[in-house]
Parts: sequence; C-alpha cells; structure tokens
Amino acid sequence: MPVSIPRLRTWFAVMALAIVVIVAGFYFYARYQLRLALKNLPARVGIDIQQTTEGFSLSKSEGGRTLFTIHASKATQFKQGGHAQLHEVNIIVYGRKSDRYDQIYGNDFEYDPQAGTVVAKGEVHIDLEGNTEGRKLSDQSPPREMQNPIHLRTEGLTFSQKTGLAETEGIIEFRVPQAAGTARGATYDSKLNELTLHSAVDIQSEGADPTHIHAVSGAITKEPRVLTLESVQVESRERKLLADHTIVDLGEDNSVQHIWAKGNVRVTDASGMQVHSPRAELKLGAKNEVNSVLFLGGVDFESSRQSANGHSGELLMSFVSSGTSRSGSTSTRLQTIFARQGTTFRQSPRENVKNPQSYTVSSDAITFAMDERKLLTSAQTQGPGQLVMDAIGPKSAGEQTTVDAQRFTADFGEQNHLRTVHGLGAVRVISHVPGQPDKFSTSDTMVAQFTPAGEISRLVQEGNFRFKEGQSSKNEPGGRTSVADRASYSPQDDALTLQGSPRVVDGGMTVTADSIRLLRRGGEAFAQGNVKTTYSELKLQPNGALLATSDPVHVTAHTMNAKQLSGLAHYSGDARLWQGSNIVEAQTIDFDQLARTIVAQGDHKRPVSSVFLQVDRKGKATTMLVTAPRLSYADSERQARYSGGVIVRGEEVVMTADHVDVFLNAASASRSTGPSQLDHIIAGTHVLVQQQERRAEGDRLVYTAANGSFVMTGAYPVLSDPVNGTVHGDSLTFYSHDDRVVVEGNGSSRAVTRTHVSH
Repeated sequence: MPVSIPRLRTWFAVMALAIVVIVAGFYFYARYQLRLALKNLPARVGIDIQQTTEGFSLSKSEGGRTLFTIHASKATQFKQGGHAQLHEVNIIVYGRKSDRYDQIYGNDFEYDPQAGTVVAKGEVHIDLEGNTEGRKLSDQSPPREMQNPIHLRTEGLTFSQKTGLAETEGIIEFRVPQAAGTARGATYDSKLNELTLHSAVDIQSEGADPTHIHAVSGAITKEPRVLTLESVQVESRERKLLADHTIVDLGEDNSVQHIWAKGNVRVTDASGMQVHSPRAELKLGAKNEVNSVLFLGGVDFESSRQSANGHSGELLMSFVSSGTSRSGSTSTRLQTIFARQGTTFRQSPRENVKNPQSYTVSSDAITFAMDERKLLTSAQTQGPGQLVMDAIGPKSAGEQTTVDAQRFTADFGEQNHLRTVHGLGAVRVISHVPGQPDKFSTSDTMVAQFTPAGEISRLVQEGNFRFKEGQSSKNEPGGRTSVADRASYSPQDDALTLQGSPRVVDGGMTVTADSIRLLRRGGEAFAQGNVKTTYSELKLQPNGALLATSDPVHVTAHTMNAKQLSGLAHYSGDARLWQGSNIVEAQTIDFDQLARTIVAQGDHKRPVSSVFLQVDRKGKATTMLVTAPRLSYADSERQARYSGGVIVRGEEVVMTADHVDVFLNAASASRSTGPSQLDHIIAGTHVLVQQQERRAEGDRLVYTAANGSFVMTGAYPVLSDPVNGTVHGDSLTFYSHDDRVVVEGNGSSRAVTRTHVSH
C-alpha cells in the first residue's frame, strides 16, 4: 500500500507565501503608505481652492533612516468636496528597520477626505522585495541585492480610514519567483489584521513538478497568525489533495508549522492511491518539511494499482529526510504508516492467476513500513489480528481460510503483494469449504507463504499443533483430529503434512508415524516411518471370526495409505495386523475396517503368515500356521483364502497347495480366548500332505479339524507310506490320529487299515 504525499510541504508553503504576499501588499498600500501620504495632502495643496502640483514628492525619515517616499507626476485637489487626485504615483517603503524595498504604483488615485476613503482608479501594482543591506542614504536608488521579490496587481481598490477596511471586487494577481496566482475580490481589515479573499483563489507554482492550488475562498489573520482556505484543491503532476476547510498555523517568519484539513479530506496520487477522511493534521519541521500527517475520524484508503483498500479510525503517516539534491534543497519520503482504532487491509487477487484469492488483514492497529521506492516492505499488527483468505475462482468459490493470532507480521514483494505472513501466539486457523465440515487448527506460530502471482503456496504451523474437522457425512464414525509439533499445508493439493510425533484420530482409527500427510478434501491419509494404527470403538460381531471381537485391531508397517470415507487402509513394509491372538503378517496389508476384510500380499521369501487354533473332539487344542504369498479374508464369511503357493503347518502335519481356503468357527461358538478356531480347510491344485511317514497327493483336499480327517480327491489321488505301501482311488480319506484309510472308486468304497501294497 504505497501511501506517499512527498510534496505536501511545497503545496502549503506556496499557499502560505502567496497569501502573505497579498496581506503585506494591502497592509503597506492601504493602511500605512497611502493613508499617511494622502491624509496630509489637502493641507499641503490647499483644501479651499482648486490647485494643481506638478512633480509632487513626499518622504519621511526617522533616526537617519528613510521610512518611505511618495512620488507623483501630478497632484490635483478640487474645491468642491475636497477630493484630491494623484497621477502616475510611485510609493517606495523601506520600513522602520530598513529591511524592505517595497513599491506601490499606479496611474490614478482619488482621495475623499470627508468619506475617509482612498480609491484606486484602474490598475494598482505592488512589488514587495527584501533588502539585506538596509537603507540609510538619502538617495532612492534600489539596493544592490533583493530578496524574495513579490508582485501583485489589482483594480478598483478602496480603503476606508473610518472602518480600516480595504476592499476590491476585482481580480488580484500575484507573482513570486516560484509561483503565480489570482483571486477575485478581497477585504482587508486593518484593525483586526485579517484578510479575506472572496472567491476563486488560484495559485500555480513553477518548476519541474508544478503545483496548482485552488480554493473557493480564503482568509488570514495576524493574531493568531492563521491561514484558512475553503473548498481547497491542491494538485501536482502526481498527486491531489482536496478538503472542504483548511487551517494553516504560521510562524513569525510565515513558515508553515501546522495544518488542519477538515471536511471530506481526500488525497490521491498517480500510483492510484487514495485516502479519504473527515479530518487530517499535518505537522511540519523548521524548513517546512512534512514530519507527519494524521488522518482522523474514520479513514478509507485504496490503491487501484495494487488492488488494495482498507479502513481505520486513524491513519498516521511519518516522513523522514531523503537527502539533499544537487540544488541544495532537501526532501522527505514516507517511512511508516500507522493505522489504528480498528484497521482492515484488503488486497484483491491479481488478474490471470490460476487460483485467485483475496486477502484481508484486520487488527486494532497495523504499522506499514515503506522503502525509498515508495513500496511496502513490511506490516505488523499491534496486538491480536486476523488474516482472511477468500478463494474466488469458479472451482473454489466460497472457500475461505481464517487465521487468528496475537500478533501478525507481513513481508511484501514486488508490486506490494504479500510474500509472507507470520502469526505469533495462540494461532487459530479455520478452513471453510461449502458442503464440507469446517476444519480447525491451533498452534504457537504460523507462516503463510505466497507465490509471486499472489497465490498462497504454503501455510506452516509449529508448536503444539492441533487439528480438528467434523464429520463429512452421517455415516462416518466421527470427525478427524490431529496433533504434531509441526504442520505444513499446501493448497495446491489441499494437503496437510504433520511432523514431530504426529498422531491422527479419524473416527475410531488412531495413526502415529514419523510423518503423516492428509489430503483434506478427499479424506486420504499417508503415513511414513514407524506407522502404528489402532482401530478402536469396534462392535462385537458374533458371526465373525478373525476380526469378530470388540477388541482393538492394531496394524504396524513402514507406510500407510488410508481413505477416510471407505475406511480402507493400505499398509506396506513389514506389515503386521492383529486383534487379540489373531495375527496376520505380510509385506502389504489392505484392511477395510467397515467391511472387516483383509488382503495381504507377500512373496515366497517373505510370505503372508497366520496362526489358527484347532480343537479335536477330545478337546485337545493345537495351532496351525498358514503361510502364502497372498491372503484374502472376509470376516462376514469367516473364510481366509491363501494363494500363490500355500504351506500349512500343524503339530504333526504339513500341507502344501496352490491355494487354500481356511474356514473358521464363528466367534460365538468359540470358547477359547486364543486365535480363531479352525473349522475346516479346502486346498486345491497340486495338493500335498505330509504326515510323519505318510504322504498324500491330489488336486483337492478337505481337512476337518474336529475329527482330524483328510479327504483327498481329484486326478486319481494317491497315499503312500514306507510301511503300508501305496493306495490309489477316486477319493482317499485318512486321519491324523490313526492309520485308517478309506478308499473310494467306481462307486464303491472300502476301508484299508495297515495295508501294505506291493509294487
């Protein structure tokens, strides 16, 4: 926000100088010189007779110093009425300290002794020139050195000795080395030392950057020494100031010390900056340099070039010297802007950006710092503040992020656009997306980074980070909360990355890891390093098996990818899932907590492994370990399918097959607190059973845990052992606890016990 008014000093100095010129002209001409010169004129030329004097001259001295001289080529007094006329008059005033060389001259003047008035007929010229040498000699030649020559011209001037008023309704023209101007009509009260300019006050300065000053009317008083202007407009090549009423406090040397502008005060400059307030106060230094400008009563400011605007109760601009030019003149530049009493600063998005956003910073008070190029460098709130970021693009309309903090500091880049915003102390961030629950986060500090195009690129929160969002739908088990030491948010993919002991609680799921990344819009979560997930708040499912109890389900792995809405999570890298005594280990595990399904993947070197409990009819319990490259389990069916080359190891048996389906007993039927109980196994393709010395082969096997029976079928199965020989049949049934074998073939069956078959 480049609020710069570097030429206010020149504007008001020119105004003060021009008005002082008029005051001095009226004073010397109307009140002193002409009154003294013409008051005694009737006595000199004879008041009772008509008399004409050629080459009239009059002077007055005091203490060896010449105060003034009056020259007229001709003086005429008329008997009737006692009027006197002077022609081709020239009045030179040296002053009591001989520090002036002022001249008043015109063609015709008329004096009415009865009315006590002096009237100028036609033009009156006034030259005011300082004389550094003083004046002591009798000759009237001008001094060798002049100071501040000022020239005024008017017509129809009337001075009344009785009222002390000098008045004219004509045009007053004035010219100084730096400026020239006019006014229409004036009244000077010599008793009150007050000059009133009736209308059309117009001043034009010269130089590389001329200034034009216009006022509807004006007035100046000597006690106190104050200049007032009504409906003022001050305009230069780069800026403009307007006000309904202006009061200027002047020093004894006519220097501008203090300026009050009241009523609809407006300041604009070529950069597109505008400031509007009911009142403004300017304080100036010894050399008429502006030290500060204070806007009061509710201030509105706007920059069209930077697409920024704001409001505050008061706005204080402080200036600093910017050095001395080659010509020896000094200048000032705007250093800081202090907006207070409820400040709001808004910046609209830049054109042609991919994700347009507007930014609003509000606080009770904000300080802005400027550089030599009149550009913002930084801003800082004095106390608690708020940053609001609104997305206005067609795809993200209505999205809003609000940040509260105890203090904000902001850095600005090129073209006055935000580069970074720092929030310190009790940071609170609220993200709103239409149709979704609001997201809340808190932390000790916050840093928002912006792209050169004005788009937010990253928001980082550090120190006791806490995050919470509500449920996206009624079907979800609950909202999401997160904690970490540090969180980094990227709006490009709506991702939140947590580091430093992060923990995420999503409904009944709790995740900890070295780093967790949340895709907030889609509800996905990515965790890396020492991942541990706990699924709690589970309901007992009596018809389930492996995942049927209400005990928490735990999963550990190197990485995790979870989808919030579906409840599906993918774990990889030494993944391990367990509920109670039921354990699944694999390289990757896909777990669906809603459907209670598992898909585990490994390889032959590091296969999937599971342990199950089997209980025979006598109540004896043993375990079976199943390993395979792949596992697929659905708790609603109590079926675990192992594929890719399966190995099943029992207490005295080993089975291998291409794929194996393990069927489990329902949890309600199990009396054991250990692993899920095995009901039966169906193995298919290249099935091999090794039981001590006995060996069976076939394409399909059904194993029943309750009686320990193996039924081998498909592709003419075979069973053999070194003692009893080999048995073939369409179906072979044998048992784990004895040597019985039942052979079926061609529609008949027979039992074989301890039978040795010779080859």
